[in-house]
Amino acid sequence: MIRYCLALDLVDDPQLISEYIAYHKAVWPEIISSIKTAGIEHMEIYQFGTRLMMIMEVSDHFDAALKAEKDLANEKVQEWEQVMWKYQRAVPGAKPGEKWVMMNKIFELQ
Repeated sequence: MIRYCLALDLVDDPQLISEYIAYHKAVWPEIISSIKTAGIEHMEIYQFGTRLMMIMEVSDHFDAALKAEKDLANEKVQEWEQVMWKYQRAVPGAKPGEKWVMMNKIFELQ
């Protein structure tokens, strides 16, 4: 199993942050299905203020490019992504249009 850690920022508005959290307490079933079908076995999102951190554990066969390709062809995933952009803001250094950015592991306690 492979673990990825990603970062994203939220729009700095308490009402919008509250709405975003509410969406994630009731994620659409089509989104859950898309995540699981792609080989993502476990996912957690943590929040501090406007900063989010996602931890994903994926199968050895997970292909991020294939997931992105399938997401582009999935109307419900695209609808979800459009709704989420109301709340999300790219972190500094992200490429144009990029949401979640991969974080680099710099330490691991063994």
